[in-house]
Amino acid sequence: MSDPHASAGSDTAVDENRLEELIIEAQTALPVELPALANRCAAALGLDTALIYLADLQQRLLIPLDETFEPLPVDGSSAGWAYRTVSPRVVDADDGLIVWMPLIDCAERLGVLAVRTSSLDGARMRRSRILAHLFAMLITSKRTYSDWLAARTRTATMTLPAEMLRAFLPPRTVGSGRCVSTAVLEPAYDIAGDAFDHSVVKNVLNTMILDSMGHDLASGLTASVAMAAARNARRGGGSDLTEIVRSVDQAIAQWLPDQFCTGVLCRLDAMTGELRWVNCGHPPPLLIRAERVLDGALDSTPQPPIGLAGQLAAPARQVHETTLEPGDCVLLYTDGVVEARDADGAEFGLDRFTDFIIRFSAAGQRPAEVLRLLINAIVDHQRHRLRDDATILLFEWHPH
Repeated sequence: MSDPHASAGSDTAVDENRLEELIIEAQTALPVELPALANRCAAALGLDTALIYLADLQQRLLIPLDETFEPLPVDGSSAGWAYRTVSPRVVDADDGLIVWMPLIDCAERLGVLAVRTSSLDGARMRRSRILAHLFAMLITSKRTYSDWLAARTRTATMTLPAEMLRAFLPPRTVGSGRCVSTAVLEPAYDIAGDAFDHSVVKNVLNTMILDSMGHDLASGLTASVAMAAARNARRGGGSDLTEIVRSVDQAIAQWLPDQFCTGVLCRLDAMTGELRWVNCGHPPPLLIRAERVLDGALDSTPQPPIGLAGQLAAPARQVHETTLEPGDCVLLYTDGVVEARDADGAEFGLDRFTDFIIRFSAAGQRPAEVLRLLINAIVDHQRHRLRDDATILLFEWHPH
């Protein structure tokens, strides 16, 4: 009679060897080889096939990496439902079932994985989830250097200023268990002066929004230098907002003396809820609490735009402080958001902007989905012809 414990140990060894082989192959695979690799991994896990879809820049389409398949709409498809809600969706197919698994890197939505299987039980569901985790990590690591992955998720030709600026932008969403920051910007293929930045270090969330003078390569370069200078100061050990803004001021004054930008820099302590911010000639941040905007809560004395402080011999930047309450949301935005006009000249407006955020957040939508819907509404409002860049950054504090 065979030893059941020996049999179990042997099966475990086989599984570990197979897993090791797949991981090694995944590490060395070129991005263009990911579609075939996904199918091999699915077969090794007892599934039929797996197809990777990535969201396009505007998050309106889910584009398959296998070029023989057609894109799917984010709105109005089962794949899009999984992407929007960050939840699995199981649907019937001609030859079995399709499990739509969201592809997520930390808090960032990448796309979905379509797993085909003849039947579904707890083990196959778990393996589908493992497969989605694996390919989310692979895509995140490989897209930083892959022209093919970048081109695959585009639906239009990108301008040179936009190409340069997007190279500096962080992921759309970052976060931890206590706070999440998410951002969107349009026009996706023709941005120049707007930018955003956010990062989480231990229990501190740093966020920044910028609006550079003009709409050309120099504008994009200004925003890029500002982001690089802020990151350089933070990564060099700078923890004081005054020092970070001074570094950005000096960088622009030195390298781009004819340029400037407005901006807001924030620092949130995710343990205590302490929020510190500096406003450099920019529209004030908005604080949303208990489904309403607290008028003037984050207003502050006007300060010169970034890059002009030295020329104007301004005093040290003023840092403002407040303490958030659990569930609070802070909105940063550029003027292109509220000044977007329709064909009749009607502005999108601040009231419509904040009401949209509040209504969809109250309906249970995740922050990233709220901003996706909002930026699409703003673009539609202007019939896809934005007169100015429009950028929105929202961060939430959920300590519990």
